[in-house]
Amino acid sequence: MKKLQKLAKLMSDHTALVVIAFAVVTFIFPAWMAWVNHAWFTDFATNRFTSQTFIIGVIMMSMGMSMTTNDFKILAQRPLDIFIGAAAQYCVMPFLAFALVHLLRLPSDLALGLILVGCCPGGVSSNVMSYLCHGDVAFSVGMTTASTILAPVMTPLLVSLLASGATVHIKAFPMFVSIIETVILPVTVGFALNAFLGKNKRFQEFQKLMPAIAVLGLAFVVGGVVNSQGASFFTSGLVIFLAVFLHNGLGYLLGYVVGIFTGMNKAKRRTISIEVGMQNAGMATNLATTTAQFAAMPNAAIIAAVSCVWHSISGTILAGFFAWLDKKAEEPHNEKAAAVSKNAASAD
Repeated sequence: MKKLQKLAKLMSDHTALVVIAFAVVTFIFPAWMAWVNHAWFTDFATNRFTSQTFIIGVIMMSMGMSMTTNDFKILAQRPLDIFIGAAAQYCVMPFLAFALVHLLRLPSDLALGLILVGCCPGGVSSNVMSYLCHGDVAFSVGMTTASTILAPVMTPLLVSLLASGATVHIKAFPMFVSIIETVILPVTVGFALNAFLGKNKRFQEFQKLMPAIAVLGLAFVVGGVVNSQGASFFTSGLVIFLAVFLHNGLGYLLGYVVGIFTGMNKAKRRTISIEVGMQNAGMATNLATTTAQFAAMPNAAIIAAVSCVWHSISGTILAGFFAWLDKKAEEPHNEKAAAVSKNAASAD
């Protein structure tokens, strides 16, 4: 078990590399990820339940297994912070995606994919990034919790508002059902398991493996998209990467600006920056591939899959940059303290 836990930590520390490796291998040998797209059945809202749907459910259950009642208490203890964070989450990224769609003149399928990513809640790895950059982890957990709870209403509402147009009419209800099935229910199950079994030593040991399971799940999701739509990277790869890069980078920047204008301290500003910029792109990928109304626009999943990979990379880079700034700021203080200590020793 200890070896598995070490492997789990290694995988979670190198999420981006694992996901990229799966994407590259799948691009070369696409058949090995075909099982991810296998459809098992269709629900009453015409959403397809594929292997990917179950994978997303496992990822979200892993998030739920890390949650306790204290995470919900944060919502009551810090309502203003959480309100500002949730408002930024569902205002900045959706409307930024809408603006980029028109600025870059994206075709309708890629436009839908970017808007889907923008309208999803915060990413499940954002809490780890907040910890690494010395942010406010409690605030990060509270924001992720709040945005996930709001997702069944806010995501379909915003997508139907921003993505509906002359070429496509978006229905909110199928997305609402899909988010309940693949996000809310699995998170609830994970939370319940933690509530009832959290003190069990075997369960605690198993919990330490969940980050690796989530990373593998994300890699499978991206692999599934590469399996079905990999050839499309050749025709629209550059504009996809540009759109994802700008959406994510400007999200970080605008999130930080929101923190400044609302008077947040440095730790909170870093947290809201990461929470706003990092989206649950895995959920967007699942919506794009399993919701019946998006079946005619398969390329929407590509931009969501690229976001899965890039958000992991950029989040790690940004967290490392913030940590580096702290280290640089401490160096003069450490040098001064060392000089004082040396002078005191000389005086003795």
